[in-house]
Amino acid sequence: MGGILNAYPNPYYRANPNTSPADLNKTITLQYQTKVPDGMGAFTVTWADAATIWAAIWPISANEQIQAMGQAMTITHRIRIRYRNTIKASWRISHAGKYFNIVSIVDPNMAHRWLDIMVKEAA
Repeated sequence: MGGILNAYPNPYYRANPNTSPADLNKTITLQYQTKVPDGMGAFTVTWADAATIWAAIWPISANEQIQAMGQAMTITHRIRIRYRNTIKASWRISHAGKYFNIVSIVDPNMAHRWLDIMVKEAA
């Protein structure tokens, strides 16, 4: 049996390969770190907006979190966006007043159609 389920044996990678643009029903903001001079010779780290885009957001179940921890990753949500080659793992995502640190970025089947971003909600 071929297909997406065999390509991603871990359940948090088993995204619906037939995602429609209509499924991207949340707006998120991609943010990157930048250093701003503080006027005394040092810098203050701030976050700058890179882009505001449409996304689908799914919380990860407790079972998937346990499996993720077994692989030395803690993930709280999976976010799917249209493919873009500029996003970096050092960025974060802002949505509805919450911030999410990027844990990993997956290009399902390397099709350059979608990106599944595994994130951990920041405290």
